[in-house]
Amino acid sequence: MWTDETRARYDRRGLRYTHDLTDEEWAEVAPLIPPARPGGNKRTVNMREVLNGLMYILGAGCQWRDIPKDLPPRSTIHDYLDRWVHDGTLERIHHTLYVRCRELAEREASPTAAVIDSQSVKSAEKGGRCIDPHGYDAGKKIKGKKRHIVVDTTGLLMHAIVHAADIQERDGGAMLMATLFGLYPFLLKLYADGGYQGPEFRKAIQEIMAQVNVEIVKRSDQTKRFVVLPKRWVVERTFAWLNRCRRLAKDWECLNRKARAFLLLASVRLMLRRLGRVAG
Repeated sequence: MWTDETRARYDRRGLRYTHDLTDEEWAEVAPLIPPARPGGNKRTVNMREVLNGLMYILGAGCQWRDIPKDLPPRSTIHDYLDRWVHDGTLERIHHTLYVRCRELAEREASPTAAVIDSQSVKSAEKGGRCIDPHGYDAGKKIKGKKRHIVVDTTGLLMHAIVHAADIQERDGGAMLMATLFGLYPFLLKLYADGGYQGPEFRKAIQEIMAQVNVEIVKRSDQTKRFVVLPKRWVVERTFAWLNRCRRLAKDWECLNRKARAFLLLASVRLMLRRLGRVAG
């Protein structure tokens, strides 16, 4: 909640760019960055500036060529992002920060309940041969991609995938849960909206995680106005948090794995700011 006392903790006007990491945020993520590869010359790249460049792209939503000149070259920032996606560094950073945020909230590292939902986003103009296909979401009337996420009851992102928008919720949800690979072994409850109802999704979840019970939170047909639905509002709030990053306003990425990387980066930014405010 914004008050006169808490407003100063959110003020970032003292930074070079509002997307830069503070000293407290950098202290949280610095130990998680892998060292330089053995052999060859010593690393000369400032890794804090690489992360600042990624956060600038994520927050400002600009093109790679428009990165300010006082940040590392776009090729350097882009190459590190590709490397961290390929070797799993981004996944490890995200999961480590997630566990720290859970501990900060005095909760167990592995949640027992989660909420699943998807968001369809329009695709921007793009061309070339190496492009993952998009689709058309007939329900939302959107041509583009679909972001599928699962969050805990505090709203923190647990896992995410990006796929074509024409894949239905029950199929995309099964893909999402199947790629958890036992990351949250104590998960027992999964809340979802009406798009996931039906025997197909329940059967898929039973085959993937037999201990998980799916609960469908339906909207009342008699309700004619906006009503906050139990548990479902949590994942909608998470989408609102992530969409503060302008890079996520549309689907700008040619590859789904790159789109997912920016989704994880948005979650990393959220958790770093939460941890940094406590440390500060």
